Amino acid sequence: MNTQKVDPNAEVGTPPYPRSTAIKKLVWEPAENVIRMGLGIEIHDVPGRTHDGGDNWPVTWGDDDRLYTTYGDGYGFDPVIPDKLGLGYSYLTGNAPDIQGFNVRSSNGENTGWGRKGKKGSGLLMVDGVLYMWLFHADEMGGQSQLAWSSDHAATWTFADWKFEEMGLCAFINYGKNYEGARDSYVYTVTHDKRKADDPSDRMILMRVPKDRIADRDAYEFFMGLDGEEPVWTADVAERGAVFEHKDACCRSGISYNRALGRYVWWQHVPNAPGHKDRGDTRFIGGFGIYDAPEPWGPWTTLYYTEKWDMGPGERAEFPTKWMSEDGKTMYLVFSGNDCFSVRKAVLEL
Repeated sequence: MNTQKVDPNAEVGTPPYPRSTAIKKLVWEPAENVIRMGLGIEIHDVPGRTHDGGDNWPVTWGDDDRLYTTYGDGYGFDPVIPDKLGLGYSYLTGNAPDIQGFNVRSSNGENTGWGRKGKKGSGLLMVDGVLYMWLFHADEMGGQSQLAWSSDHAATWTFADWKFEEMGLCAFINYGKNYEGARDSYVYTVTHDKRKADDPSDRMILMRVPKDRIADRDAYEFFMGLDGEEPVWTADVAERGAVFEHKDACCRSGISYNRALGRYVWWQHVPNAPGHKDRGDTRFIGGFGIYDAPEPWGPWTTLYYTEKWDMGPGERAEFPTKWMSEDGKTMYLVFSGNDCFSVRKAVLEL
């Protein structure tokens, strides 16, 4: 546990991109106001750790105005389910900070494979009433990605009969409620460029697919680079290029579109140092960068960067579009810090 007093607004380290010219500063709400939910069952056998409540927590804004999420290796929201799941489902009602969480039991989407032995949700997106989910640990050994979708709000799931063997940690770009306000008729996905979820790479990649063909592997295109300001796409995954670069530091992330500001906001954790037993585990201590851009392909600038936050940042986080203010200057970060569903308010100075 990170017990040293750290100013969350004092940035630490050297980010990979220059400062944002659109957003002057991000100010975090005090630590005592952080919301903690999905705390799970108390445990006492790990120093500095009091709960085993679940991690990851990707989110998306549903057609029914709920915020849907998944969790890994936990028990969900109170009242918790009786058995620990490797993959479980929940939704939230209300607007931060006044929110409530509820569990969804799925007849065929849950698993009890903990850690790398079970598939976990790395990205969620609702499009036209269908809930799509990217799974990581798709090979149940820590690698690959697989798509699944649900037409009944997570009660039952269909799993794609194909996988991305090359990429291990996919995340959708989220827009508004039920995919309202998307930039075009495509669905976009980002991922670090490694097949293992916890194996950092030097770059992030971007892919897209028509929103009416998300389940069709043959419909996917991969960002190659820019021709001037225009993106160039290829159907050949081997020709994919970098949409973001940070040497040995690209790994877990979450991305959403701030409509009012016209900026994409991309949270990326800073992996643990080489030699660490689990470079992807920053639930209890670590740092992250937040980057912004006018388009999914950039140009990226740094909105906020620290290699040591004042609390555990979690190994995954993002800003739900539902909880962004009308002027775009107030956002809430959902993060898996301290192994639970955590929420912290951020205010932007333009």
